[in-house]
Amino acid sequence: MKPVPIFQVDAFTCGPFTGNPAAVCVIHGWLTDDLMQKIAMENNLAETAFIVPVDSDYLIRWFTPVTEVDLCGHATLASSYVVMNILQPEKHDVIFHTGKMGDLTVRKKGDMLELDFPTDTLKKCDLPDLIIESLNTQPLECFMGRSDYLLLYRNEAEITGLKPDFRKLAMADGRGVIVTAQGSDVDFVSRFFAPQAGIDEDPVTGSAHTTLTPFWSARLGKTTMKARQLSARRGYLECALNGDRTLIAGRAGLFLKGEIFI
Repeated sequence: MKPVPIFQVDAFTCGPFTGNPAAVCVIHGWLTDDLMQKIAMENNLAETAFIVPVDSDYLIRWFTPVTEVDLCGHATLASSYVVMNILQPEKHDVIFHTGKMGDLTVRKKGDMLELDFPTDTLKKCDLPDLIIESLNTQPLECFMGRSDYLLLYRNEAEITGLKPDFRKLAMADGRGVIVTAQGSDVDFVSRFFAPQAGIDEDPVTGSAHTTLTPFWSARLGKTTMKARQLSARRGYLECALNGDRTLIAGRAGLFLKGEIFI
């Protein structure tokens, strides 16, 4: 097998060593699921994206170190950076075809890249005791989206102060847990915990903002918002609600490139 080109890109970055690092592997036909999962495990990043060129578009799939996921924002942003800055720098937008989430478009927006993703829907729910015990802090409200719990807290300080018991949280159902509050210098802040998917805390989670954007739009009475994810690496996002689509913009930067020998 020929070497597989690989790029590591920081997505939703606000400077060196910030944002969420994703690996992007460029292949010309799907590898076996087992092999792609092993590559993602070897990379040991929150997500590894595999992209396959098809005519002028790309197929895309995403893997954590332990499982394939239906949607990933930061690895899609990273993939679009690779396409529009390295593979086809003449392009100003790229369409990724997915297996379960339809077509995803990413466009250049000034010095940012803007994801066009399906908007999540939320319903209020009871918070499982296991999650309360894991976080050791009672939220104001609890909701369930497509695959994640969303917990509302009083302020930004409560979000930064959370110290989850990840071993206990890993036994919860769903993909992960989003915690959020109104921000002090942005519209809203969040963190995302997903030990169920092999990621204790994701640095910046684009897909979670398809849930957060409609949630905060309804509360703040606005359709465009600025957001920050309060992980150790931090990340900055600009979000807009457009009906059943959510637009999520962020900056990206190349950290390394190389080849995988299998």
